[in-house]
Amino acid sequence: MKKIIESKNAPAPVGPYSQAVQVANLLFVSGQIAIDPGSGTLVTTDIESETKQVMTNLQAIIEAAGATMQDVVKCSVFVKDMHLYARINDVYATYFDEKTAPARELVEVANLPKFVNVEISAIVQIA
Repeated sequence: MKKIIESKNAPAPVGPYSQAVQVANLLFVSGQIAIDPGSGTLVTTDIESETKQVMTNLQAIIEAAGATMQDVVKCSVFVKDMHLYARINDVYATYFDEKTAPARELVEVANLPKFVNVEISAIVQIA
């Protein structure tokens, strides 16, 4: 049985999907972009602030399900420009313990929703 997870501390979906879906002890968090949930505006001043907003949105949804960032087992990172990799990675790394960081792939894509620079989704194991 699936359970829909929603957080008011993360942006509402911009299409026909849920912020996250829990099935048994797994949580599947939809890709997040840098929308500030309070104002509804995009945070794209620089790639660091954009990545931070993406990670903050992910964290809000994960916590709404009763989990933490340490419970994340897999992230998928989509970037518009691979040259931004190191700067995105610097921010991303602040959310995880390097010794127990989740599995991940980072893929350059032609475009992302609302023409942002980064989108990240996650799979989380819930205790």
